[in-house]
Amino acid sequence: MKKYITDEKNGLDYTLVNGVYLPNLISTETNYEIGMWGQRHLDYIKHHRKAFYLNLKTSCKLNSYLHDVDVRATEMYDRLVNQLKEQQGITEQLKAENMSAWVQAMNSIATQAREIIYSGVICSKGGV
Repeated sequence: MKKYITDEKNGLDYTLVNGVYLPNLISTETNYEIGMWGQRHLDYIKHHRKAFYLNLKTSCKLNSYLHDVDVRATEMYDRLVNQLKEQQGITEQLKAENMSAWVQAMNSIATQAREIIYSGVICSKGGV
């Protein structure tokens, strides 16, 4: 009998101990810090995609998956803010001349970008 096997159905590795295959339960989960977007997506999948969440959790892929969602959503947010600023003509000159108008415009842009990320990434079936 082989010392180590992998079950193709569930993806788990097993080790032969005293004639019995025992699952390797040592966590291989990474330990990335998860930011705001990853936390929001975690909350979404816990409540709306329970089987997907449990699959990620039991396969030790949850942390790396959430990290990936968080990184991509953050990059997308930054890109959207810059694009919206350019489209709406929000410049450093406006900031210097009329700070309150600039703050109002930037708050509006940030809200737009957050809504796009939330609907397109956070509440999507597979994240990013």
